[in-house]
Amino acid sequence: MPEGVKGGHRVAWRTEGHGPRDALLLHCSLAHSGALKGLMGLLSDRLTMTAFDMPGHGRSAAWSGDGHFQDAVVAIARAFVEEAPDRIDLIGHSFGGTALLRLASENPERVRSLTLIEPPIYAAVRLAGRPEAARQSEIDAPFARAQAAGDTALAARCFHESWGGGTAWEDLAPETRAYLVDRIHLVEGAGEVLNSDFGGVLEEGRLESLRIPVLLIRGTESPLVIPAITEVLASRLPDARTVVVDGAGHMLPVTHPGPVAQAIVAFLDAT
Repeated sequence: MPEGVKGGHRVAWRTEGHGPRDALLLHCSLAHSGALKGLMGLLSDRLTMTAFDMPGHGRSAAWSGDGHFQDAVVAIARAFVEEAPDRIDLIGHSFGGTALLRLASENPERVRSLTLIEPPIYAAVRLAGRPEAARQSEIDAPFARAQAAGDTALAARCFHESWGGGTAWEDLAPETRAYLVDRIHLVEGAGEVLNSDFGGVLEEGRLESLRIPVLLIRGTESPLVIPAITEVLASRLPDARTVVVDGAGHMLPVTHPGPVAQAIVAFLDAT
């Protein structure tokens, strides 16, 4: 994997595909760009893709803790977008989706389309006056308590059980469990993005003025708050369409890459 300094941070990235359109993909918290490798393979004839490891993830340098984590991720993504010769397609999963939505809202002239796969923006639901965000916070309470107590092993287990791919914690390979435990503190750094309108993306009129095509993808078995987030975003974005993948949970780009790729291809053809 190539490595270099992008947006002021040393990161590693992978490339895939030979399609006529350039795309930037961004993984979820606690994963790495390799988690998207199966999806990228299925899109290789449509897109020429780059996917980078967020700070502290995969082969990128550790997160310094300076500033805000999403600021760093957006700065890195913007560097890749600015290097592209033409407008670019953005595809983001979970926290990666929150960063790319912000990037698209700040630089719409550089973005051809935006695909968001279950971005956990609790604030969108809360600001809309819906109860699902508070209910999801109750479900997430064991994770929050473990994190507050400094029990990283329990916090990683709780987070995986709520937002993982459906594999039991005990069935994960030891090195996978260790990877999650070592990086669970990075989830805390993402909390402000989920629970408040960090970056002002949800300000009145901002999503409504985003005149680029947006695809929202979610699974039928995802956490309680995800359908509500999808509905709220779809209601505010002027050119949005939604695809629901039957039987899939939050990690659907990994567990169900075929249906996700099929939805993206149909979206690209339409745009």
